[in-house]
Amino acid sequence: MRADYGARAMIDLAQHAGMGLIQSASIANRQRIPESYLERLLAALRRAGLVRSVRGPSGGHELARTPAAITLGDIWDALEGVSGSGSCMDDEYACNVSPNCVLQDVWRELEESSRQILHGNTLEQLADRQARRRVQATYHI
Repeated sequence: MRADYGARAMIDLAQHAGMGLIQSASIANRQRIPESYLERLLAALRRAGLVRSVRGPSGGHELARTPAAITLGDIWDALEGVSGSGSCMDDEYACNVSPNCVLQDVWRELEESSRQILHGNTLEQLADRQARRRVQATYHI
């Protein structure tokens, strides 16, 4: 849930890039994320260097880098942690079931494919896709 909510908030910020600071209440309302939870996610994203925040009545949040320079993988890593699949993945001899388990290869391939997908999608691409879907969804004859 953290990565999903965080990604939605970051796409929202990408869609509003260059428009100044965006208040968390606005993001929470548009994305249907509880504001208190969103604040915690934004704090983690700020610590990761992905968001810049300003406190106060005219404060808010904005992307710390351009939407093209932030990937879904960056958000995932900031909110879920850099994937470490477990001891058997880290040490081929740690498997208690059988030495040189063939599943280790599959789990590694799965992890690598996931990382390629996550890091292959920028906020700019995702915001553009989101905008196209909104246009398609509101166009009726």
